[in-house]
Amino acid sequence: MERLIQLSNEAVRRVPMEFKRYITKDIDWENRLTGISGARGCGKTVLLLQFLKGLPAKTIAMYASLDDIFFSKNELVYFAEDFAKQGGEYLLLDEVHKYPNWSQELKNIYDNLPNLKIVFTSSSALEIYKGSHDLSRRAIVYHMSGLSFREYIHLKYKIELPVFSLEQILALDSVLFSHILDKIKPIALFPEYLEQGYYPFFMETKMSYLKQLLNILNLVVEIDLPAIHNIDFASILKIKKLLAALSRITPYKPNIEKLAKQTGTTRDTLLKYLYYLEKAQIIKWLGRDTFGINYLNKPDKLYLNNTNLAYALGEQIQDKGNIRETFFLNQLSVKHQVTYPEKGDFLIDGKYIFEVGGRNKTQTQILDFENAHIAADNIEYPFGNKFPLWIFGFLY
Repeated sequence: MERLIQLSNEAVRRVPMEFKRYITKDIDWENRLTGISGARGCGKTVLLLQFLKGLPAKTIAMYASLDDIFFSKNELVYFAEDFAKQGGEYLLLDEVHKYPNWSQELKNIYDNLPNLKIVFTSSSALEIYKGSHDLSRRAIVYHMSGLSFREYIHLKYKIELPVFSLEQILALDSVLFSHILDKIKPIALFPEYLEQGYYPFFMETKMSYLKQLLNILNLVVEIDLPAIHNIDFASILKIKKLLAALSRITPYKPNIEKLAKQTGTTRDTLLKYLYYLEKAQIIKWLGRDTFGINYLNKPDKLYLNNTNLAYALGEQIQDKGNIRETFFLNQLSVKHQVTYPEKGDFLIDGKYIFEVGGRNKTQTQILDFENAHIAADNIEYPFGNKFPLWIFGFLY
């Protein structure tokens, strides 16, 4: 344990505190058992270390990654008991899906060590959901997304701008837009974000960001998915083939039978693969069903999770229309329910219809709908029911 405590202290010492993710203030850190899911590279480890660094000096707390070799020979439950005996108050555990039987042992820790608060993370939302049957009524789970456009500006250019609600944006508040436009030129910064601004590690690898993003995708497919779902090497190859196909055609209305034939698998297996990729935050599954995705039913439309993935996977110049829609879906789905409407591109919270396009986009397709709006690229100010696309990057 002494070695892990030293590693924790050193990691906390190094972590920067100037920029904090949107989710920091949303988490109830005093809950006894808290889970945080999020894609690889979205900043979960930094989030934990910043929380530790902000605790009062005398607080007994530590961070540990469960892929450390220590946990290949030592059981988590006994480690937690030893830490609690030393007066431990907070134990922050990273990448729990790397540790077998994690959910059962966290349940035992929760039940037997009432004075110890546990925060755990996983790169796989699906793994947390799979483990939640042991943790029902115990754990509160939060999902952490990648950077919003607003956060990207804060992190890269040190310009802090406020979060706006969807209702504030749609109220056509000219002061809101003037406040932003007095400080930045969003149309100039927006393409940077779309290509290389969703994952915080862009600050560390400016010249090889997209290459590193591809490496992360390979880790998810080759290591995370097999560890969670016990899939074999042949399945890994089929998932890679599927992902390559999706990178060329998303967003699109999927022909499941045709896609299954292209990837050499059955319809039911393909739907499971799509479900796994959605939970790993690689693709977005858009449907008309307000109750969320179900791998027994095909999606109405498929997207890549975010625009950076499109640039990393794309072998050619990206279609602007696809990029715009992917951005809008990605940013709106963090705090709103997004479904596929009968007409238009997106239905938000069952109330607002949106068409997404360029500056000359018209409302022809949504003319007969109330609460119908256009999110248009390459404009600075709203006019009527047409709003700048970039402003939807200020929702979190």
